[in-house]
Amino acid sequence: MKNIPVNIQDIPGYGMDADPENEPTYPMKNYTGDDHNRINYERSEQQPADVELLMSTERPALTAVFGTSTPPSGLSGMIRRYAFKHSEDRYRHWIPLILADRINVYEGVLGDLAHGHIPNIFAERGLKSSWKYNKKGVIKKTVVAVLVTAAIISFFRRKKR
Repeated sequence: MKNIPVNIQDIPGYGMDADPENEPTYPMKNYTGDDHNRINYERSEQQPADVELLMSTERPALTAVFGTSTPPSGLSGMIRRYAFKHSEDRYRHWIPLILADRINVYEGVLGDLAHGHIPNIFAERGLKSSWKYNKKGVIKKTVVAVLVTAAIISFFRRKKR
């Protein structure tokens, strides 16, 4: 290959920040000496922990603020407690958390039914917009679900005989 000389003036945008008057980060380069003091700030008041919290093994203490809307409970809570006994760099942490999320969906539906509320699964799963923008995909998923359900039902009916 030949070395073709390149004129950098021909490259669009090359050197656009070379002019200090046209430098978007210029004010940040005007150090005042306080730049290293930003780690010495007044820490926010600790939020009280009045529900069970699952903490990473990598964090020595609670963060100043945390969510308390859904404390761990049921089977999904047991799986989450197991996951948080392991380091975040292990599958033993993340895979159980994914499984716990899936199980928690079913626990929520069962909880709704137990309290006399029939969930609107069609709306909660976003099927209205899926039907609007992806009818083919919705039909495909429905056909697959019907076939799998029919196969399971026929399997158990044969087993009874």
